[in-house]
Amino acid sequence: MPTDRLLFLNLPVADLEASKAFFGKLGFTFDPKFTDQSAACMVISDKAYAMLIVHDRYADFTTKPIADATTTSEALFCVSADDRTGVDAFADAALAAGGTPAMPPQDHGFMYGRSFNDLDGHHWEVMWMDPAAVEAGPAEFAQNA
Repeated sequence: MPTDRLLFLNLPVADLEASKAFFGKLGFTFDPKFTDQSAACMVISDKAYAMLIVHDRYADFTTKPIADATTTSEALFCVSADDRTGVDAFADAALAAGGTPAMPPQDHGFMYGRSFNDLDGHHWEVMWMDPAAVEAGPAEFAQNA
């Protein structure tokens, strides 16, 4: 099984331009080769992308109703930060750009995170984990938490 996969999240958005502006304020860029009036390819990393897709176009890819993320939990999306300060800077930028708080900050010592809802109600988290905890693995840091 390949371990170097690409990840594409596909998120329905009500207003593509507003969503691009929101995520642009968080430092994300968009790949113009995969961006048009109905969708925008947000670059998360060289291996991870979020396709922001207007509802009408998103409906072409599913037979299910589109969830209203402001009232229903569809998924939790998490991105990493380099340190605790980066977590706070990212979350504060999201709130300043029009996002809303999702949950209280989570501080477990070895791991710190904050969360917010984007303009469409999608739940995003930003987190930092102590590199020693990452290296030790979940069983080790769970014992020491």
